[in-house]
Amino acid sequence: MVRTSAGLIAAGLLLLLAGAFPAGQDSGGPLAVVAELDGIIHPISAEYLTEVINEADTAGADIVVIVLRTPGGLLESTRTIVSRMITSRAPVAVWVGPSGARAASAGFVLMMAADVAAMAPGTHIGAAHPVSGTGEQMDETTSQKAASDAAAYVRTLAEARGRDVMLAEEAVTESRAFTEGEAQKASPPLIDVVASDVNDLLRQLDGRTIRRFDGRPATLDLAGAEIQRIEMTRRQRFLGSIAHPQIATLLLTLGMLGLTIELWNPGAIVPGVAGGLCLLLAFFAFQIIPVSTTGLLLLLFGAALLVAELMVPSFGVLGIGGVIALIVGSVMLTDTVPGVQVGLGFVIPTALAFGALVLFLGRLALRAQRAPAVTGAEGMVGLEGFARGPLEPGVPGDVAIHGEIWRAIATTPVPAGQAVRVTAVAGLTLTVEPSGAAAREGES
Repeated sequence: MVRTSAGLIAAGLLLLLAGAFPAGQDSGGPLAVVAELDGIIHPISAEYLTEVINEADTAGADIVVIVLRTPGGLLESTRTIVSRMITSRAPVAVWVGPSGARAASAGFVLMMAADVAAMAPGTHIGAAHPVSGTGEQMDETTSQKAASDAAAYVRTLAEARGRDVMLAEEAVTESRAFTEGEAQKASPPLIDVVASDVNDLLRQLDGRTIRRFDGRPATLDLAGAEIQRIEMTRRQRFLGSIAHPQIATLLLTLGMLGLTIELWNPGAIVPGVAGGLCLLLAFFAFQIIPVSTTGLLLLLFGAALLVAELMVPSFGVLGIGGVIALIVGSVMLTDTVPGVQVGLGFVIPTALAFGALVLFLGRLALRAQRAPAVTGAEGMVGLEGFARGPLEPGVPGDVAIHGEIWRAIATTPVPAGQAVRVTAVAGLTLTVEPSGAAAREGES
């Protein structure tokens, strides 16, 4: 019995130990962890790539491959990724692909920081000149300081990796861009490999000795490497999709529209809830993507002009000014990430649709507010009927209105059958006066 129990315990421990290691490590072969970043470099992107490198280190991966396609992004998020790449246990390769892709601005910095920089045929990198994170135009001194700081950062990375320091600096100071051929033919080269895909990249790197950031040599053994792809989590994909200038602008527009409808029609609930949710999501996106204060103020000013158009007879001047302010504000709002802009093909239709909806719904709301009441006591005022009998001032009598008999008091003598009009309502008693309509014949 004791031996049987000991055997069961030993078997359980072996199963636990076997489950503690990834399935890809059972064979003992090399492991390549692959992550793909397609979009703007921002805090969500930095979180994703940092987690990928952490998982690769935990799994004992032999190399981390980052498939990169980006128009640029935020320098602070780029520094976060670079810091983790430098401290990674496994070498990190950045491959720009497939053909037609680019790694501009902040993506170029990641290329210079990688242990292995690779590109697919028909791709390009570079154009890494910094811009203001607030969307405002930087003065010459501030621009020079920012460019000098970014250039020094890129020079440090390029020198540690043995790449062309001068060309790396020109990518920042002069916004130069390079094709895969120009980057590989530079002396020393800006990239290490031109590969058609990830498998081709791993084949070319197999047996190659590279130099880590601290100067240590490392020989890559990638023959028959198992490829393990790590995707973004659902949360990261959702937040990453929101953190896009077009989505953020659309959310802000829908939020303002929903709240405007709720203010004009209190109690509708759905427009107010949807508008508030869209505004909160837009504000979250603006925390990730730097926005221009001037652009945001122009959007609010444009919405105010559209509302004023409904109140003030301006013959369309305020409405046209509001639409123009919306267009200019949308263009300026998120024009802060290098290479990432909200195109006029998106801005103009959105602004025109927003303006048309605000004016249309606003006119309907104002018309409904100014219309006379048709229900309740207020709805009785102005209705006409006839006296069922003679009415003397101050003496209650009966009148017929809408097929109903009401108790009424006349302000002047009214003969039987005379048409009357309601002038006031006090409880269930009406105050009436003779109207211009003809008296009903034969009524008493």
